[in-house]
Amino acid sequence: MTPGKHGKHTFSPQEFNTRMDNCGLSLKMKDCLNRVVAFHSSPAPGVLIGSFMVDLALELLGAVPGEKLYGVCETPKCAPDALQVIANITTGNNRLRIIPIGKFAMTVNAATTNPTAEAVRVYIDLEKLKRYPVIDTWYANSPAFDKPTMAIQLQEEIFRAGRDILSFERVRVGVSGKRQWKSLTCPCCGDTIPDYLFEQDRCGGCGSMKYYEKIS
Repeated sequence: MTPGKHGKHTFSPQEFNTRMDNCGLSLKMKDCLNRVVAFHSSPAPGVLIGSFMVDLALELLGAVPGEKLYGVCETPKCAPDALQVIANITTGNNRLRIIPIGKFAMTVNAATTNPTAEAVRVYIDLEKLKRYPVIDTWYANSPAFDKPTMAIQLQEEIFRAGRDILSFERVRVGVSGKRQWKSLTCPCCGDTIPDYLFEQDRCGGCGSMKYYEKIS
């Protein structure tokens, strides 16, 4: 297999799969990781760990393939892609919430008509992380982690650690039903948006969420 190039990253899928084999990963986990890496565009450490997190969450929930699930990710970095690829919990189907708390953790629950749902929260356990010094150094964003020389070692340690750096807790989350809305026209730009997205007298694009300026 020829090396794959994804954005600024270059890696060999063949070497990646050989590394997973050498670390004893199951065919199921290899398939998950390959799909998530292809979607993410690189084998970033966070997306690899995130894949193990999703796999554990689904097992704890007893989820079956194709089941409608919802998730909350406590970081926008890497982990949301694992939820989207493995569990079909996406921003587009409105079943994924990203809350930028800065913790590498996620919560997953099954669909329900109740106002709350029992869920499982999976997170990186800092105590368990101490058993894996390379991951620990990388996760702490320590200057001691040298990416050019330690990237492969980190990847292999993640493969060998798998779920062993993770813990979980049973939690309860609030469930919001579909919101009823009507269409309103923004007096500034003339576009129509749902009424609940208005900021006082205008849309967010003309207010606090404006992110571009017209150049012609």
